[in-house]
Amino acid sequence: MFVAPVNTESLFAQAQAETLYLNLIEQINKDFNLANEGVDFPMSISPDELKIQLHEKIYRMIQYKFAEYLNLLYIIDVPENEIKQLDGSDLVILAEQVAFLILKREWQKVWFRNYYK
Repeated sequence: MFVAPVNTESLFAQAQAETLYLNLIEQINKDFNLANEGVDFPMSISPDELKIQLHEKIYRMIQYKFAEYLNLLYIIDVPENEIKQLDGSDLVILAEQVAFLILKREWQKVWFRNYYK
């Protein structure tokens, strides 16, 4: 049964324990490219580096490409009610929280695809 991770560290630990970390990277790359926001996270990227780079990417999108940011959230299918619950007063914290929601949704896709194959 799928259990949603409570933070990024537990998400990465779960992904690595189930040997699905590489699938998670593939899914992130795929969905970003579908949204025309080309990212190419290498398969060798460490979880910490992935977290940092994703956070920076989201931060830049919120600041400079807001319409594309909204499109990305739509394509990844991040729940709208979870986004609305976030406090947008500090962009750095907001970007970090959104990056976690993206990782959580992408992990959910990977987990379900693997579990029900």
